[in-house]
Amino acid sequence: MSVNGIPRPPVHRISLVQLCVLPLATGLAWQGSGWVAAQSVLAGALVAILPQAWFAVRVFRFRGARATPQVLQSALSGEVGKFFLSVAGFAAVFALMRPVNAAGVFGGYIAMLAIQISGGWLLLRSGNRSARTETEAQARVAIHGRRKPDSL
Repeated sequence: MSVNGIPRPPVHRISLVQLCVLPLATGLAWQGSGWVAAQSVLAGALVAILPQAWFAVRVFRFRGARATPQVLQSALSGEVGKFFLSVAGFAAVFALMRPVNAAGVFGGYIAMLAIQISGGWLLLRSGNRSARTETEAQARVAIHGRRKPDSL
C-alpha cells in the first residue's frame, strides 16, 4: 500500500506487459525465421526483463524522507545488480545457446527495452496527473473549505 502517504509506484505493470508481449514476439520470430530465431528472441527478451524486475524490486522497497539512506543504497545495489545480471545474461546466451541468432537476441532485448522505456514514461505521466489533481483538490479545500467531487 503506502508508507507515509507515498504510494508504491506500479512498476510491476511494466514487467507484466513485457511478459504478455513475449509470446507474441517469440511467435512472430518463429513464423518469420524459424525456431532458432524464436529461441533467440526469447533469450534476449528475458535478458532485458529479469534484470529490470530485479532493479524495480530493489529500488522501490523503501519510501519516504526518513528512508533516504536506504533508498539510495537500494538504488545503487539495484543498478549494479541489474548491470551484472544483464552482462551475465548475454554471456550465458552467447556461451550456452547453440545455434544462436544474434539479431534475434538483440531484437528481443531492444523490444523489451522499448516497452520498459515507454511504460516508465506512461507511469510518470499518470503519476504527475494524479499528483496535480490531488494538489488542486487540496487547494480547493484550503480556499473554499470543501472538496469538489472528482469528475471523469
